[in-house]
Amino acid sequence: MIEIKFFKAENQLIGFESKGHSFSAPSGKDIICAFVSSACLMAANTITDVIGLDADAASEKGFLRLMINGSAESAQDILNGLKLHLSELQKDYPHNINVIISEV
Repeated sequence: MIEIKFFKAENQLIGFESKGHSFSAPSGKDIICAFVSSACLMAANTITDVIGLDADAASEKGFLRLMINGSAESAQDILNGLKLHLSELQKDYPHNINVIISEV
């Protein structure tokens, strides 16, 4: 199962972590993993490279983590959009995706 954890502090999203695999198809042919990976990478790249926020990021096969350093105000629309997108995917694939909100 893919677990996507959103981190929240002071009523704002400040980052996310995606880890695991959906196991709905063989590696390289799993469209659920591709959906999640693509959405998370787009959000992370938009936050760091388009908006230009300082963030700690880590990525390896089956894992992506992004934590914003400092104010996350300008990233709220992106993070909330990602959370909505992945929550809707979770409704379609409840055995493959789990979205969690974690207070830090």
